[in-house]
Amino acid sequence: MITGTSRVILHQLRTRPTGDSVIVGRLETGEVVELPPSGARVIEHLGRGLTVAETARLIAAETGEDVDVASFVTALTQFGFVARVDGSEVPGPIPRRPALPWITPRRAAWSLNPLLPWAVAALAGTAAVTMTVDPSLAPGYQSLFWSPYGSLVLLAVFGVGWPLVFLHELAHLVTARATGVPAYLELGTRLQFLVAQTDMSGIELAPRRHRLTAYLSGMAVNLIAACLAILTAATFEQASPWRLALQALALLALLPLAWQFLINMRTDLYYVLQDLTGSADLYADGLSYTRHLTHRVLHPRQDPPPTDPTLDLPPGQRRAARLYSAVLMTGTTLCLAALIFITAPADLTLLIHAVRQLGPDHGTLERLDGATVVLLLGGSQALWARTKWRQWRRRTTRT
Repeated sequence: MITGTSRVILHQLRTRPTGDSVIVGRLETGEVVELPPSGARVIEHLGRGLTVAETARLIAAETGEDVDVASFVTALTQFGFVARVDGSEVPGPIPRRPALPWITPRRAAWSLNPLLPWAVAALAGTAAVTMTVDPSLAPGYQSLFWSPYGSLVLLAVFGVGWPLVFLHELAHLVTARATGVPAYLELGTRLQFLVAQTDMSGIELAPRRHRLTAYLSGMAVNLIAACLAILTAATFEQASPWRLALQALALLALLPLAWQFLINMRTDLYYVLQDLTGSADLYADGLSYTRHLTHRVLHPRQDPPPTDPTLDLPPGQRRAARLYSAVLMTGTTLCLAALIFITAPADLTLLIHAVRQLGPDHGTLERLDGATVVLLLGGSQALWARTKWRQWRRRTTRT
């Protein structure tokens, strides 16, 4: 029970002003909320040891607003911000154990050095000049087909691609950890895609340069790997197998950069766009507006017409949400079309060919090749299904 005489002890919270509001969050759990300035003042006064009633009177004197501080504290407990009320411990979410705990903010501080982006740009410029002088260094899709056996090609893609994915996510984790955010590595799904991702909940509380560095650090790692591979390949003769292998490595490092432009699936560039537009949740706003438009098309004669959910947003965020809704609809349609007409037929063809290789009319190497393809394709799809199920169950439980 929260009464006027209650004294509230809050967990360690961090705040950041943004526009006409204040972002408040608890880094240990990743919970972040956006409050009006008066809400932030309530938290500040409660943190000084004032009672609920004393805080309400002080807020009324400062702002002229009549704030129901008791209800506000009750709401804060639902976010896990309240540690004790009148000496009694308040149950809340248990902080997750951060991944790779030995990466402390002090050890990761170098990742926020402002000179690093310039160093990456210099490396990329050097690689671009090198490929201009010797165009044969530019990696093409032919670089991947270095063996007639599909299993060896897939093994190389998995063997090189997933370590690159880990380094990409590790860069997010290191830069987030440098800002004090715990960060967690996990698997996720984006439509039909299985992805590795870094939960950086709480990064919204960091300064903008640090936030953008955390969002773009993974792409920077891919770019660095590709540039180093190209510059190293330039030291080998054109017919050298090492040159071909390094070109394949560069291609595998560059391909994920194209994926980042699919902002309809909340990639790294999506979070950059969301930050630059000042939106709290651009995906949710765009999805809400998309559903609104769909409802209007399906029910054109509804009276009164449904209310536009973006009208409550500031003008800049409203425009961003409406534009993003078009990107969301177009991108999702194209991705699903690619699945139906390109990816699924290609995977099915490769799988059928692999199953046929398991027959008695084929040699040991061909059977091994077919078994490897079946295991890789089937295993990746099974992992996608398992991850999708876990995400759905976690979302349902949280709701």
